[in-house]
Amino acid sequence: MNLSFFDQFSSPSFLGIPLILISMMFPALLLPSLDNRWITNRLSTLQLWFINLVTKQLMMPLDKKGHKWALILTSLMIFLLLINLLGLLPYTFTPTTQLSMNLALAFPLWLATLLTGLRNQPSASLGHLLPEGTPTPLIPALILIETTSLLIRPLALGVRLTANLTAGHLLIQLISTATTALFSTMPMVSLLTFLVLFLLTILEVAVAMIQAYVFVLLLSLYLQENI
Repeated sequence: MNLSFFDQFSSPSFLGIPLILISMMFPALLLPSLDNRWITNRLSTLQLWFINLVTKQLMMPLDKKGHKWALILTSLMIFLLLINLLGLLPYTFTPTTQLSMNLALAFPLWLATLLTGLRNQPSASLGHLLPEGTPTPLIPALILIETTSLLIRPLALGVRLTANLTAGHLLIQLISTATTALFSTMPMVSLLTFLVLFLLTILEVAVAMIQAYVFVLLLSLYLQENI
């Protein structure tokens, strides 16, 4: 039983071929394609409004130099948001519960922000490793601590996203299993657990949206430190 709870996090395969790429590309098919018509439908208007809202929220902490990253950050936000929300549907697979995928998204973008700072303002970027006014005996220890905290940033991004989504999926499966098991023997208790399951599902929808936003927002803050 314990093993079956974690089976939902294993990458599905067909004839030995992993289907994780299909699950990653499927959200892009849900976005309506742009055309040259001046008058658009409600779905296109809603999509444009949402993209403008997300872009505005992500670009608020950044200077003008960081606005060049608007396309990358907004695309990443929408990509993570759709994958997280689609993963809450029954009989679906959530790629963002895989730590390897989240690290593959976090590490290159974090490294790009770090290299941007080292190229544009190397003194200021290296100055973050040693706070101003540090006593001389504490300099080696503080440099080591700040370097460690800098290097674990991509790991923290990936682990945070993976842990939150994995915990939510496990809770949903545990409570849904309890609801089904208690239905025949204690229907009133099963009804209460179903109510808890409904509220938890609403909470997980909010968590899926918040975690996608936090992931990209932290990347934008890391970018702000280096521009």
